[in-house]
Amino acid sequence: MDTSQLSPNYVIPIGTQVVMRKDLPVMGAVFDTDGEHVFKKSGSVGVVIEAPLIQEYTYLVRFPDEHTVRAKKADLAVRRTEAPEDWLPNREMALYESYVIYKVRMGSRAFGLSDETSDTDERGVYLPPADWHWSMQPLPEQLEFKRTADGLVLDHNSPADADDFCWWEIEKFLRLALKANPNVLEALYVPEQHILFIDEMGQQLRDLRGLFLSKLIYQTYSGYVLSQFKKMKRAVETGETFRPKHAMHLIRLLYSGIEAMRGQGILVEVGAYRDELLRIKQGGVPFDEIHKQAIALSATMQTEFDRTTLPDRPDVAAVDRFLIEARRSRT
Repeated sequence: MDTSQLSPNYVIPIGTQVVMRKDLPVMGAVFDTDGEHVFKKSGSVGVVIEAPLIQEYTYLVRFPDEHTVRAKKADLAVRRTEAPEDWLPNREMALYESYVIYKVRMGSRAFGLSDETSDTDERGVYLPPADWHWSMQPLPEQLEFKRTADGLVLDHNSPADADDFCWWEIEKFLRLALKANPNVLEALYVPEQHILFIDEMGQQLRDLRGLFLSKLIYQTYSGYVLSQFKKMKRAVETGETFRPKHAMHLIRLLYSGIEAMRGQGILVEVGAYRDELLRIKQGGVPFDEIHKQAIALSATMQTEFDRTTLPDRPDVAAVDRFLIEARRSRT
Protein backbone atom coordinates (compact mmCIF):
# COMPACT_ATOMS: atom_id res chain seq x y z
CA MET A 1 0.00 0.00 0.00
CA ASP A 2 1.25 3.46 -0.92
CA THR A 3 1.75 5.15 2.47
CA SER A 4 0.47 8.45 1.07
CA GLN A 5 -3.00 6.87 1.22
CA LEU A 6 -2.65 6.23 4.96
CA SER A 7 -3.81 8.61 7.67
CA PRO A 8 -1.23 11.35 8.26
CA ASN A 9 -1.13 10.27 11.92
CA TYR A 10 -0.33 6.64 11.07
CA VAL A 11 3.12 5.46 12.11
CA ILE A 12 4.55 2.35 10.42
CA PRO A 13 5.27 -0.04 13.33
CA ILE A 14 8.75 -1.34 14.09
CA GLY A 15 9.19 -4.78 12.53
CA THR A 16 7.07 -4.00 9.45
CA GLN A 17 8.44 -5.09 6.09
CA VAL A 18 8.58 -2.18 3.67
CA VAL A 19 9.39 -1.66 -0.01
CA MET A 20 11.58 1.24 -1.12
CA ARG A 21 9.78 3.65 -3.44
CA LYS A 22 12.96 5.53 -4.43
CA ASP A 23 16.71 5.05 -4.42
CA LEU A 24 18.29 6.09 -1.10
CA PRO A 25 21.94 6.09 0.04
CA VAL A 26 23.08 3.48 2.54
CA MET A 27 24.07 4.97 5.88
CA GLY A 28 27.77 5.19 6.71
CA ALA A 29 30.87 5.11 4.52
CA VAL A 30 29.78 2.22 2.28
CA PHE A 31 31.22 2.22 -1.27
CA ASP A 32 31.11 -0.21 -4.19
CA THR A 33 34.11 -1.51 -6.10
CA ASP A 34 34.10 1.63 -8.27
CA GLY A 35 34.30 3.84 -5.22
CA GLU A 36 30.69 5.01 -5.53
CA HIS A 37 28.43 5.36 -2.49
CA VAL A 38 26.08 2.38 -2.28
CA PHE A 39 22.35 3.04 -2.75
CA LYS A 40 19.41 0.84 -1.95
CA LYS A 41 17.35 0.75 -5.12
CA SER A 42 13.63 1.31 -5.51
CA GLY A 43 11.88 -2.03 -4.97
CA SER A 44 14.31 -3.25 -2.30
CA VAL A 45 12.67 -4.86 0.76
CA GLY A 46 13.73 -4.05 4.30
CA VAL A 47 12.42 -3.97 7.85
CA VAL A 48 11.61 -0.89 9.95
CA ILE A 49 13.88 -0.97 13.02
CA GLU A 50 13.25 2.57 14.25
CA ALA A 51 10.06 4.63 13.90
CA PRO A 52 9.78 8.41 14.45
CA LEU A 53 7.90 10.04 17.29
CA ILE A 54 7.17 13.05 15.05
CA GLN A 55 5.84 12.58 11.52
CA GLU A 56 8.41 14.87 9.92
CA TYR A 57 11.27 12.66 11.11
CA THR A 58 12.54 9.58 9.25
CA TYR A 59 12.38 5.80 9.65
CA LEU A 60 15.45 3.60 9.98
CA VAL A 61 15.17 0.62 7.62
CA ARG A 62 17.51 -2.40 7.70
CA PHE A 63 18.08 -4.83 4.81
CA PRO A 64 19.18 -8.51 4.72
CA ASP A 65 22.79 -7.45 4.07
CA GLU A 66 22.66 -5.40 7.32
CA HIS A 67 22.84 -2.09 5.44
CA THR A 68 20.49 0.62 6.69
CA VAL A 69 18.88 3.73 5.22
CA ARG A 70 16.94 6.70 6.56
CA ALA A 71 13.61 7.14 4.74
CA LYS A 72 10.56 9.37 4.96
CA LYS A 73 7.15 7.68 5.13
CA ALA A 74 6.40 8.83 1.57
CA ASP A 75 9.50 6.91 0.40
CA LEU A 76 8.11 3.59 1.68
CA ALA A 77 5.31 1.18 0.85
CA VAL A 78 4.09 -1.38 3.39
CA ARG A 79 4.99 -4.73 1.78
CA ARG A 80 2.43 -6.92 3.49
CA THR A 81 -0.39 -4.85 1.96
CA GLU A 82 1.07 -4.65 -1.53
CA ALA A 83 -1.36 -6.20 -4.05
CA PRO A 84 -1.69 -6.29 -7.85
CA GLU A 85 -4.66 -3.94 -7.76
CA ASP A 86 -2.41 -1.28 -6.21
CA TRP A 87 -0.55 -1.12 -9.52
CA LEU A 88 -3.67 -0.20 -11.51
CA PRO A 89 -4.44 3.48 -12.14
CA ASN A 90 -6.17 5.18 -9.23
CA ARG A 91 -9.86 5.62 -10.11
CA GLU A 92 -11.04 7.82 -7.28
CA MET A 93 -10.70 11.15 -9.06
CA ALA A 94 -12.12 9.64 -12.26
CA LEU A 95 -15.23 8.62 -10.35
CA TYR A 96 -15.65 12.17 -9.12
CA GLU A 97 -14.81 13.91 -12.38
CA SER A 98 -16.64 11.69 -14.89
CA TYR A 99 -19.24 9.46 -13.27
CA VAL A 100 -21.19 11.55 -10.76
CA ILE A 101 -24.88 11.54 -11.76
CA TYR A 102 -26.29 13.61 -8.90
CA LYS A 103 -24.63 16.25 -6.72
CA VAL A 104 -26.24 18.51 -4.13
CA ARG A 105 -25.31 21.15 -1.57
CA MET A 106 -26.04 19.97 1.97
CA GLY A 107 -25.33 21.02 5.54
CA SER A 108 -26.29 24.31 7.13
CA ARG A 109 -26.65 26.06 3.78
CA ALA A 110 -29.32 23.62 2.62
CA PHE A 111 -31.03 23.58 6.04
CA GLY A 112 -31.30 27.38 6.06
CA LEU A 113 -29.12 27.59 9.18
CA SER A 114 -25.86 28.93 7.75
CA ASP A 115 -23.84 31.91 8.89
CA GLU A 116 -20.56 33.50 7.80
CA THR A 117 -18.54 30.66 9.38
CA SER A 118 -20.43 27.81 7.72
CA ASP A 119 -18.46 25.56 5.39
CA THR A 120 -19.77 23.99 2.20
CA ASP A 121 -20.93 20.37 2.28
CA GLU A 122 -21.65 18.46 -0.91
CA ARG A 123 -23.13 15.00 -1.37
CA GLY A 124 -23.43 12.98 -4.52
CA VAL A 125 -23.91 9.65 -6.27
CA TYR A 126 -21.62 8.09 -8.87
CA LEU A 127 -22.45 5.39 -11.42
CA PRO A 128 -19.24 3.84 -12.79
CA PRO A 129 -18.87 1.69 -15.92
CA ALA A 130 -20.33 -1.77 -15.34
CA ASP A 131 -17.05 -3.56 -16.08
CA TRP A 132 -15.39 -1.79 -13.17
CA HIS A 133 -17.40 -4.11 -10.91
CA TRP A 134 -15.52 -7.05 -12.43
CA SER A 135 -12.09 -5.45 -12.22
CA MET A 136 -9.25 -6.71 -10.04
CA GLN A 137 -9.26 -3.29 -8.39
CA PRO A 138 -12.04 -3.03 -5.76
CA LEU A 139 -14.61 -0.36 -6.53
CA PRO A 140 -14.93 2.07 -3.59
CA GLU A 141 -18.42 2.27 -2.12
CA GLN A 142 -17.85 5.81 -0.90
CA LEU A 143 -15.49 8.69 -1.63
CA GLU A 144 -14.74 11.43 0.87
CA PHE A 145 -12.74 14.52 -0.04
CA LYS A 146 -12.01 17.90 1.46
CA ARG A 147 -11.54 21.11 -0.48
CA THR A 148 -8.43 23.06 0.46
CA ALA A 149 -6.46 25.84 -1.18
CA ASP A 150 -4.69 23.11 -3.17
CA GLY A 151 -7.96 21.66 -4.51
CA LEU A 152 -9.74 18.41 -3.66
CA VAL A 153 -7.77 15.98 -1.50
CA LEU A 154 -8.64 12.75 0.26
CA ASP A 155 -10.44 13.38 3.53
CA HIS A 156 -7.78 11.85 5.79
CA ASN A 157 -5.06 14.06 4.27
CA SER A 158 -6.78 17.38 4.91
CA PRO A 159 -7.53 19.84 7.72
CA ALA A 160 -10.69 19.29 9.74
CA ASP A 161 -12.17 22.69 8.90
CA ALA A 162 -12.07 22.22 5.11
CA ASP A 163 -15.25 21.87 3.05
CA ASP A 164 -16.71 18.34 3.06
CA PHE A 165 -17.43 16.35 -0.08
CA CYS A 166 -18.92 12.85 0.05
CA TRP A 167 -20.12 10.68 -2.82
CA TRP A 168 -21.62 7.21 -2.72
CA GLU A 169 -21.52 4.45 -5.33
CA ILE A 170 -25.11 4.06 -6.48
CA GLU A 171 -25.75 0.68 -4.82
CA LYS A 172 -24.37 1.90 -1.49
CA PHE A 173 -26.55 5.01 -1.75
CA LEU A 174 -29.69 2.97 -2.48
CA ARG A 175 -29.01 0.57 0.40
CA LEU A 176 -28.59 3.47 2.83
CA ALA A 177 -31.77 5.11 1.54
CA LEU A 178 -33.72 1.86 2.00
CA LYS A 179 -32.50 1.82 5.62
CA ALA A 180 -33.79 5.40 6.07
CA ASN A 181 -30.34 6.91 6.55
CA PRO A 182 -31.03 10.62 7.24
CA ASN A 183 -28.04 11.97 5.27
CA VAL A 184 -29.04 10.05 2.17
CA LEU A 185 -32.76 10.81 2.36
CA GLU A 186 -31.99 14.51 2.82
CA ALA A 187 -29.82 14.44 -0.30
CA LEU A 188 -32.83 13.18 -2.27
CA TYR A 189 -35.20 15.78 -0.82
CA VAL A 190 -32.94 18.84 -0.90
CA PRO A 191 -34.72 21.83 -2.54
CA GLU A 192 -33.98 22.22 -6.25
CA GLN A 193 -31.92 25.39 -5.78
CA HIS A 194 -29.32 23.28 -3.98
CA ILE A 195 -28.92 20.76 -6.81
CA LEU A 196 -25.44 21.36 -8.23
CA PHE A 197 -25.53 18.73 -10.96
CA ILE A 198 -28.03 16.18 -12.20
CA ASP A 199 -28.10 14.12 -15.38
CA GLU A 200 -30.86 11.92 -16.80
CA MET A 201 -30.02 8.97 -14.54
CA GLY A 202 -29.71 11.28 -11.56
CA GLN A 203 -33.17 12.64 -12.31
CA GLN A 204 -34.57 9.11 -12.43
CA LEU A 205 -33.02 8.50 -9.03
CA ARG A 206 -34.51 11.66 -7.56
CA ASP A 207 -37.91 10.78 -9.05
CA LEU A 208 -37.84 7.52 -7.07
CA ARG A 209 -37.41 9.24 -3.72
CA GLY A 210 -40.94 8.48 -2.53
CA LEU A 211 -40.18 4.74 -2.71
CA PHE A 212 -37.80 5.08 0.25
CA LEU A 213 -40.37 6.53 2.66
CA SER A 214 -41.70 4.04 5.17
CA LYS A 215 -42.26 3.46 8.86
CA LEU A 216 -38.55 2.62 9.13
CA ILE A 217 -37.95 6.36 9.35
CA TYR A 218 -39.54 6.36 12.80
CA GLN A 219 -37.21 3.61 14.02
CA THR A 220 -34.11 5.17 12.51
CA TYR A 221 -34.70 8.80 13.47
CA SER A 222 -36.21 8.46 16.93
CA GLY A 223 -33.93 5.59 17.96
CA TYR A 224 -30.79 7.46 16.96
CA VAL A 225 -31.86 10.78 18.49
CA LEU A 226 -32.88 9.35 21.86
CA SER A 227 -29.72 7.25 22.15
CA GLN A 228 -27.60 10.32 21.40
CA PHE A 229 -29.45 12.44 23.95
CA LYS A 230 -28.96 9.68 26.52
CA LYS A 231 -25.20 9.80 25.98
CA MET A 232 -25.25 13.59 26.06
CA LYS A 233 -27.25 13.62 29.29
CA ARG A 234 -24.77 11.27 30.99
CA ALA A 235 -21.90 13.52 29.90
CA VAL A 236 -23.62 16.66 31.25
CA GLU A 237 -24.34 14.94 34.57
CA THR A 238 -20.63 14.17 34.98
CA GLY A 239 -19.69 17.81 34.44
CA GLU A 240 -18.83 17.68 30.75
CA THR A 241 -20.13 20.16 28.21
CA PHE A 242 -22.42 19.30 25.33
CA ARG A 243 -22.13 20.49 21.75
CA PRO A 244 -25.05 22.84 20.99
CA LYS A 245 -24.67 22.27 17.24
CA HIS A 246 -24.99 18.51 17.73
CA ALA A 247 -28.06 18.96 19.95
CA MET A 248 -29.60 21.27 17.34
CA HIS A 249 -29.26 18.67 14.61
CA LEU A 250 -30.88 16.04 16.83
CA ILE A 251 -33.90 18.29 17.37
CA ARG A 252 -33.95 19.00 13.64
CA LEU A 253 -34.08 15.26 12.92
CA LEU A 254 -37.09 14.87 15.19
CA TYR A 255 -38.93 17.63 13.34
CA SER A 256 -38.00 15.94 10.06
CA GLY A 257 -39.25 12.57 11.31
CA ILE A 258 -42.58 14.07 12.36
CA GLU A 259 -43.04 15.65 8.93
CA ALA A 260 -42.20 12.33 7.26
CA MET A 261 -44.75 10.43 9.38
CA ARG A 262 -47.34 12.99 8.25
CA GLY A 263 -46.60 12.15 4.63
CA GLN A 264 -44.79 15.43 3.92
CA GLY A 265 -41.53 13.87 2.71
CA ILE A 266 -38.15 14.65 4.26
CA LEU A 267 -37.73 18.09 5.82
CA VAL A 268 -34.48 19.71 4.70
CA GLU A 269 -34.97 23.48 4.79
CA VAL A 270 -36.19 24.01 8.35
CA GLY A 271 -38.49 26.97 7.65
CA ALA A 272 -40.68 27.74 10.69
CA TYR A 273 -38.25 25.97 13.06
CA ARG A 274 -35.28 28.13 12.03
CA ASP A 275 -35.24 30.61 14.94
CA GLU A 276 -35.62 27.88 17.55
CA LEU A 277 -32.87 25.76 16.01
CA LEU A 278 -30.52 28.71 15.67
CA ARG A 279 -30.94 29.56 19.36
CA ILE A 280 -29.93 26.00 20.23
CA LYS A 281 -27.03 26.04 17.77
CA GLN A 282 -25.70 29.30 19.22
CA GLY A 283 -25.76 27.91 22.77
CA GLY A 284 -28.69 30.02 23.96
CA VAL A 285 -30.79 27.13 25.33
CA PRO A 286 -29.88 25.12 28.49
CA PHE A 287 -29.41 21.38 28.00
CA ASP A 288 -32.31 20.44 30.30
CA GLU A 289 -34.67 22.50 28.18
CA ILE A 290 -33.37 20.95 24.97
CA HIS A 291 -33.72 17.46 26.46
CA LYS A 292 -37.34 18.11 27.47
CA GLN A 293 -38.05 19.35 23.96
CA ALA A 294 -36.58 16.15 22.53
CA ILE A 295 -38.80 13.99 24.75
CA ALA A 296 -41.88 16.00 23.76
CA LEU A 297 -41.07 15.81 20.05
CA SER A 298 -40.41 12.09 20.34
CA ALA A 299 -43.89 11.66 21.83
CA THR A 300 -45.37 13.65 18.94
CA MET A 301 -43.50 11.49 16.48
CA GLN A 302 -44.90 8.37 18.17
CA THR A 303 -48.43 9.76 17.80
CA GLU A 304 -47.85 10.48 14.10
CA PHE A 305 -46.32 7.03 13.64
CA ASP A 306 -49.43 5.40 15.10
CA ARG A 307 -51.64 6.99 12.46
CA THR A 308 -49.28 7.30 9.49
CA THR A 309 -50.26 5.93 6.10
CA LEU A 310 -46.66 5.18 5.15
CA PRO A 311 -45.95 1.52 4.27
CA ASP A 312 -44.18 -0.74 6.73
CA ARG A 313 -41.22 -1.13 4.39
CA PRO A 314 -39.86 0.77 1.37
CA ASP A 315 -40.36 -0.60 -2.14
CA VAL A 316 -37.20 -2.69 -2.37
CA ALA A 317 -38.23 -4.51 -5.55
CA ALA A 318 -38.71 -1.29 -7.53
CA VAL A 319 -35.41 0.11 -6.26
CA ASP A 320 -33.64 -3.11 -7.23
CA ARG A 321 -35.05 -2.90 -10.77
CA PHE A 322 -33.79 0.67 -11.04
CA LEU A 323 -30.29 -0.37 -9.93
CA ILE A 324 -30.14 -3.15 -12.53
CA GLU A 325 -31.24 -0.81 -15.32
CA ALA A 326 -28.82 1.87 -14.16
CA ARG A 327 -25.90 -0.53 -14.34
CA ARG A 328 -27.02 -1.84 -17.73
CA SER A 329 -26.92 1.73 -19.01
CA ARG A 330 -23.17 1.77 -18.32
CA THR A 331 -22.26 -1.42 -20.19
